[in-house]
Amino acid sequence: MKLVRYGKPGKEKPGLIDADGKLRDLSSVIPDVSPQYLGDAMLAKLRKIKTASLPLVKGKPRLGCPVAHVGKFIAIGLNYADHAAESGMPIPKEPIVFMKATTCIQGPNDDVMLPKNSVKTDWEVELGVVIGTTARYVSQKDALNHVAGYCLINDVSEREYQIERGGTWDKGKGCDTFGPIGPWLVTRDDVPNPQKLDMWLDLNGERMQTGNTKTMIFGVAKLVSYVSQFMTLMPGDVITTGTPPGVGMGIKKNGKAAPVYLKRGDTIALGIEGLGEQHQTVIAYKKA
Repeated sequence: MKLVRYGKPGKEKPGLIDADGKLRDLSSVIPDVSPQYLGDAMLAKLRKIKTASLPLVKGKPRLGCPVAHVGKFIAIGLNYADHAAESGMPIPKEPIVFMKATTCIQGPNDDVMLPKNSVKTDWEVELGVVIGTTARYVSQKDALNHVAGYCLINDVSEREYQIERGGTWDKGKGCDTFGPIGPWLVTRDDVPNPQKLDMWLDLNGERMQTGNTKTMIFGVAKLVSYVSQFMTLMPGDVITTGTPPGVGMGIKKNGKAAPVYLKRGDTIALGIEGLGEQHQTVIAYKKA
């Protein structure tokens, strides 16, 4: 089942994508795709709905983040060995955990805005995990039972802020527009193996990232279990699980570092098998 939220920012309505790929309105069933509707019982109820009875949504409305009221936006760093290598950093012995500000969350196709004075804004295609039921000190064996579903995320990052501005990655990860999520939330019953998903990212039509979640250092079950040892995971929390190689920071030419960073007018396209695609245009900083 593919759950979505559509409409203008701040006024999104709940919906789902039917078997024919058409958008259906869910407003008569739930008021929003919010945390209280992500548990197994509610998702089972939604699966029983005859989608043909739901109103079709005309046109191609904007899609927002498929989950409303995200409480925590948790991220995992250096979770692919080849990405760690291109970053010049050692393979971590335990997951690297940091936070992305929830104010960076936006729709999958909304513009990505360069921060003020940014010179090293970068891209990262990642698998997102949405928590469905409270997880506290859960075992790795039981961890996936606490997952509502999966989604596509672009973990946009400002490398100077992240690495060169006095420590903590958070300051380079939570800038406005740095968290495109979606287009939809695919419930876990439709993703039987989250460790076998192809992923890719193009910049201006050129393939930059190609990977598969099978090469994660720490898989989804391990990450959910691990993070739950340090903080209680609540319904609606999102974990973004790391990126494969091919980020702008790691580009080399003739064996020498030749990083490429985002600039105004660039276009980004990315996708994960079964989880849809995102398309973004990079714009210059502007006041809110």
